[in-house]
Order: sequence, then structure tokens, then C-alpha cells
Amino acid sequence: MMDILHITSPIEAEVIEKLTTGTRVLISGIIYSARDAAHQRLIQALDRGEKLPVDLSGQTLYYMGPSPARPGTVIGSAGPTTSRRMDIYTPRLIALGLRAMIGKGGRSPAVRETITKYKAVYFATTGGAGALLAKSIKRVETIAYEDLGAEAILELRVEDFPAIVANDIYGEDLFEQGKARYQRERK
Repeated sequence: MMDILHITSPIEAEVIEKLTTGTRVLISGIIYSARDAAHQRLIQALDRGEKLPVDLSGQTLYYMGPSPARPGTVIGSAGPTTSRRMDIYTPRLIALGLRAMIGKGGRSPAVRETITKYKAVYFATTGGAGALLAKSIKRVETIAYEDLGAEAILELRVEDFPAIVANDIYGEDLFEQGKARYQRERK
């Protein structure tokens, strides 16, 4: 069983170089949530030559669909959403300096190539475990696009947020590795 690495977000470039596909991590620090509508607005702002409402350089984005917080909690269920829905926007954000993303499911070839080119990382986390993942979120603040409700950009302070490296700077893909292993074992 592989050890679990404790890492801090924003994630330093030297740490990204040590993260290889399949590495399990616990992330602490600041991450931002952004989903489809927020991504679309970010790209529209860039197209208009506007400054983004949050500097994504070196940051981590979590593709999260939060539910309202119950009394005494900072957030409701906070599970990942399907990352591929952001793939049309992601290469441009990585080129601007986005360093890490968290979501569920695989990424497109264009995103995987951009991750390798700009030395970023994609973490997968468990879909259906939103209540458990929410326990790692210690503070929530709306940063931009409040009118989007659950799709607003949130700043999240996390402690020991669990994830696994799905795409690394070396071009490896956890999902493709899993398919290949299944095919070998099936024969």
C-alpha cells in the first residue's frame, strides 16, 4: 500500500514534480470551487480582456457541487462533479497558471496534454462521498459570481482533503492505466 502524501495548496511546482499517477494525497490549505457556469464566465471575462475575479496562478480548482449548509456546519454535501464538462475551458486556464484541479472522472486528451505541457496535476476524488468530503472543508467564502448560487466561485479552506493523482506532469493517466490492467487481467 502506497503512503499518503500531505500537501498544501497552493501547491508548489517542486511538489507537483513529485506527484505521480496513483499517489494518494491529503490536501490542506486554500482551494477554489468552480463549475460549468463559473468557467464560462471566466473565459468570457478573458475574451473581453478583463481581469479575473480571482488570480488562478498556482491555484487549485475543485469542480464541486455544494449543497446548503445545515445549522452548525460551514457547507453541506460537497461532492465532485464530472470534470470533463470543464474540459473546453481548462487548457486556457492551465496556460494562465492554474496548477491543480480536483474532480471526478477522466479528462480529454487536450487537457491531459496541457497538464503535461504546463506541469499541472489533476486529482480525482470519490463521487457520492460529498458528505464525507465536506468534513475536510473548514471555511467557505464566496469570491465571485454569487448570482450563480451553487456554481459561484468559493474559496475553501481545507484540511486533509482526500484525493488521488489521476493525471501527472509525465503524461500518465490513472483511468487509462486501470483499463489496461483490467484488459491484462481479463486474458
